[in-house]
Amino acid sequence: MSAIFDFSSLLTVMLLLICTCAYLRDMRPTIFDGGKTLEPGETRLKRSGATGFFWKMSRIGERLSPYVGGSCAIMAIHLLFIRK
Repeated sequence: MSAIFDFSSLLTVMLLLICTCAYLRDMRPTIFDGGKTLEPGETRLKRSGATGFFWKMSRIGERLSPYVGGSCAIMAIHLLFIRK
């Protein structure tokens, strides 16, 4: 079954995506910036498309890391012992 139609699989995929993006951004901080720099007068980079989505996932992983870690632990217990 596809991960889209099974809620447990969808949560697993989202948690893995968040953790992976946060790890990649930790290793290479400019990986999701696309080589862009701030123009004079700009206060932040405009992120759009796939790299913008991955940047947002990495920010969720950075800012909510205790909750993401706890969710990963709960999901691991669920996958190992509860899911059939």
